[in-house]
Amino acid sequence: MSEHRMTQPPVAPPRPESPPPAPGGARRALRAVFRWTAAAVAFAAVGTGTAYGIIGMERTDVPGLATESDGRWDYPELTRPPLPAGSPAPFAESNRAGSHYADLRALLLPAPEGATEDKSLRGRNGWLTTGAYLAEYAQKEERDELRQKLVDTGLRHIAARGWTMPDGTRTRIYLLQFGTANVVENEFASDNVAYSVPGRQVRGTGEAVYDERFPEAAAVSGTERTAYVETRPYGAEQVRQAYVVAGDVYAVILQSRKGSAPAIPFQQTVVLQSQLLG
Repeated sequence: MSEHRMTQPPVAPPRPESPPPAPGGARRALRAVFRWTAAAVAFAAVGTGTAYGIIGMERTDVPGLATESDGRWDYPELTRPPLPAGSPAPFAESNRAGSHYADLRALLLPAPEGATEDKSLRGRNGWLTTGAYLAEYAQKEERDELRQKLVDTGLRHIAARGWTMPDGTRTRIYLLQFGTANVVENEFASDNVAYSVPGRQVRGTGEAVYDERFPEAAAVSGTERTAYVETRPYGAEQVRQAYVVAGDVYAVILQSRKGSAPAIPFQQTVVLQSQLLG
């Protein structure tokens, strides 16, 4: 398969992003190949087929992500895992449930170069317990309410991965899979994300607000993203958080660092994980 590269006209400076609309409209199968280097990041997917991947965009095409020294991490080459024979891609027209038929564990973003893995998120056979995921939330009453919500909405699996970089930035990614996209969009995500502020308080955070600086050009087709950033004063560390709706999968991405958590690697991580799900 040949590698493709996308180009696009210059993008105007980022403007505040409106709250994401409910996903809908035409869905299409995707096929391409992605390679991550220090000079490129994935932002779009094209084509059709059962083996599907990601293509790249030059960093200068994205507002706020324009220079070689902007703090991006060096991720390994990424390719979406192959689909089982005869199974459609998650956003194919024939896949009305928006199901991800590839192994959810294989859809987790790998750690970048230099990272130290958080082995506590490995789970058993790659599946994390509900309790381990709920531990991310500060308030007991919110954990109890969310636990029941996950039961009521038919949570199937949680796959997770985490790592810490040499500068102390800590990343945790949780992929929650449900029965259908409709459940994620209308019964879980709509109740869990309030848009202006997070629906639930993540452990270690103070006040967090909608992240208006997340580049609009970094939107990933087929997914809906809501990102938040903790505002000053934020104590010992700053926490950034993003929630991504992608068919039957709901992704929670948390990144924190003592002092302040840089925006660029957070945006990079969210986009790449979204692309793997899209």
